[in-house]
Amino acid sequence: MHSNRRLCPARPSAALPSFLCAVISLLLLTSGSTVEAALQFDVFLGYDGIVPEASWFPIVCEIKNDGPSFNGTIELTPGRYNEGQTSRLPLELPTGTLKRVVIPVFSSSRGGTWEVHLLDERGKTRAEQLALQPRKQVARGTPLVGALSRTPGGIPMLKPTLSQIAEMQPASARMLPSIFPDNPLVLEGLTSLYLNSERAAELSKPQVNAIFAWLNAGGHLIVAVEQPTDIAASPWLKDLFPADVQDLRPISRHPELDNWLRNDPWPAGVMSDFSRQSPRLRQAQIASVENAGLNPFASLPTDLDFEAAEMQVAVGKVREGDVLVKAGETPLVISTRRGSGRVTALLFSPEREPARSWKNLGVFWAKLAEVPAVWYQAKDINIQGGWSSDGIFGAMIDSRQVHRLPIGWLLLLLLVYLVVIGPLDQFWLKRIGKPMLTWITFPCYVVIFSLVIYFIGYKLRAGESEWNELHLVDVLGNGERVQLRGRTYSSVYSPSNQRYTLASQQQYATLRSEFAGFWGGGNSSEKATILQNGDNFRAEIFVPVWTSELLVSDWWQPSPVPLVVALQADGAGWKISIDNRTEHKLSHLQLAVGDHIIPVGDIPEYQSKSFNVSRDQGVLLRNFVRDHGANFQTAIGSRRQAFGSMERAQISDLPESSVAVSFLGQLSQLQNYGNNFLAPPGLDLSSVVERGVAVLFAWEEEYAPIKPMYQFTPRRAHRYTLWRVPVQISQ
Repeated sequence: MHSNRRLCPARPSAALPSFLCAVISLLLLTSGSTVEAALQFDVFLGYDGIVPEASWFPIVCEIKNDGPSFNGTIELTPGRYNEGQTSRLPLELPTGTLKRVVIPVFSSSRGGTWEVHLLDERGKTRAEQLALQPRKQVARGTPLVGALSRTPGGIPMLKPTLSQIAEMQPASARMLPSIFPDNPLVLEGLTSLYLNSERAAELSKPQVNAIFAWLNAGGHLIVAVEQPTDIAASPWLKDLFPADVQDLRPISRHPELDNWLRNDPWPAGVMSDFSRQSPRLRQAQIASVENAGLNPFASLPTDLDFEAAEMQVAVGKVREGDVLVKAGETPLVISTRRGSGRVTALLFSPEREPARSWKNLGVFWAKLAEVPAVWYQAKDINIQGGWSSDGIFGAMIDSRQVHRLPIGWLLLLLLVYLVVIGPLDQFWLKRIGKPMLTWITFPCYVVIFSLVIYFIGYKLRAGESEWNELHLVDVLGNGERVQLRGRTYSSVYSPSNQRYTLASQQQYATLRSEFAGFWGGGNSSEKATILQNGDNFRAEIFVPVWTSELLVSDWWQPSPVPLVVALQADGAGWKISIDNRTEHKLSHLQLAVGDHIIPVGDIPEYQSKSFNVSRDQGVLLRNFVRDHGANFQTAIGSRRQAFGSMERAQISDLPESSVAVSFLGQLSQLQNYGNNFLAPPGLDLSSVVERGVAVLFAWEEEYAPIKPMYQFTPRRAHRYTLWRVPVQISQ
């Protein structure tokens, strides 16, 4: 049997194109994965994922490029529930490089997220980290301890408070030397920093300088001795440490540590805000703390296992400071001042046994971190929310060219409009017998009243471009030169929709929009694009027509000494000597010492004077703050209103009000004072004065310690400076 099959020419195999496609796809996938593997982009948010409220914090970006070289830009943008500026940081990424950069970010919202993109020269996204959010946020005033610990488990674990609010629980964050910030501004979110001596050698010089600056401005550094050789091997730590340690010695008995927790007064800290509670509950809670002698752990049980264990202690000679705890004649804990801050030396390692297993170690850390005693006494304390201190400065320096239409005139204008388009229009059209003309008259009324409203707005709000700035400058001693820690509040008024360029020239500088606070509407809506230039910036801001926008720049800058102050106790008062080395007259000089504030007088430029002052010449500090700060909340609230009296939204006494803002914490402590204020770290000097350091305030009109930020020529400009000089009292 034969089959009749037709022979056809052979066709190319269909498997060949499929094979080529597979090969090409494999090459593309391999190339893509190679590119991915060649570029590593890691982002570290805050302090080990913890972000403090109303404070600068670091976002550390680590880029490892094993691929082709390119010029990149890190772009940080606000994400969900977040507003504010966009930050860009350009950097070169040659092949085989590892770079770490710090972007300062201000925490201005709760529950917000951030997005970080790595772009190349063409604007293409090479890597990104989206929807970054902190693992924990802490309320302003809640202790946050950074830890450069020897081991991951060695970070301080503070005893939890009675509060059920997670944001008010004290927190600790482990920080690695490799990504520890070298910008002192982003360290200000930490209330304390724990350093194990073994880690000191791993810190670079810029990181050490940042710690010194943060400490000098009021930080609290806690150093634990792991080995005496660690102290000797780091010259900077040896100079900072208050004792010369030579050896480790075993101590068999050390009950003094438990006794210190039980018997010594507990740090009161800044009194929490009771504004959301009834006066009766507030008084009961305050009384409970006072009756306990400000020590909520007076009945703390002794850890017998810890007492029976031998502990290694570093021994040597105490050079300075106060010995807080000692076992027999062997010091265990020493505290000494450094500028406005302090150093606490632990001559034993809390990361080694038996301290590591000490049942009262959490209480020990809570006392060192100065968790307020009342937090362990009452459950209902709440320090969340508040009016932002930025609004106070806005009320001081916002342009006076802008006026508002009083509510009465606004209602009258509305009434006239309703009468004209209603009864009056109907009456006269009916009288002339042409009611259909309302299709013409009504649009005319709208146009006429729109022109009237524009004319009124022009008369009330139109003006010339204006730039006003107020500098709060802390003068921190540093030998023949000083470090200036400045806060520049700038208000720019624009007569048209306009973009303006700003730039800083300080060693470290940041820029942010106005922080509106959490009782005042949350985040402010001002927008800015900031180009990070190393540790300072260039920025472009947009200001809508006929409005004022408030901007805040925080900065550090070395400087020649602007004024030298010496204070000596003299019987019932003090003798103060002031050398004015600036080219302007210093006025409204006031000395805050103890619980009093005392006027000192004025000093002409380039002159020195000495004064004898006493408490009788001054007033209680809390009374001074109450008198000059009573209208702060009213000014902030009125400033946000579109209509009403401008006088209520303005603060005219700039020198006295600026000093009062420096003690904002006092307002929340006043009985029946029903409002809380949120101030960034370091603005409030209450804790500095409470530790026995005096502060001299001096005012200068039409003077600025730094070059102006604006890169344009405003038609009007005003400058003010308040010097804040911490002074040690000599006996």
